[in-house]
Amino acid sequence: VQLQASGGGLVQTGGSLRLSCTVSGRPFSSYAMGWFRQAPGKEREFVAAINWSGMSIAYADSVKGRFTISRDNAKNTVYLLMNNLKPEDTAVYYCAATEYNVVAHTTISTYEYWGQGTLVTVSS
Repeated sequence: VQLQASGGGLVQTGGSLRLSCTVSGRPFSSYAMGWFRQAPGKEREFVAAINWSGMSIAYADSVKGRFTISRDNAKNTVYLLMNNLKPEDTAVYYCAATEYNVVAHTTISTYEYWGQGTLVTVSS
């Protein structure tokens, strides 16, 4: 299984970005997907997750109302739309996949497969 994240970049406070993560290997619907982030000097933290069908979704409190996770099983891709970005959203964002696909999982240790990360920088 390979995960390829893209879409990071530099944006001003209040701006938007959309991250994408394409998965190759087994059928994409086999996986629940998650987005995590790691800021400099901090531990990796949960951002958003979605189950195989898109019917189970979870968000960290810090991004609720600003970020939207979605998936397109026909394109083997999960997205993270990030609106109203803040400097504290600056981090490397990682997508992850788990074969426990029935519900959206918020725990890092649940995920077996990880992408390489994409850097998001929000300037003040």
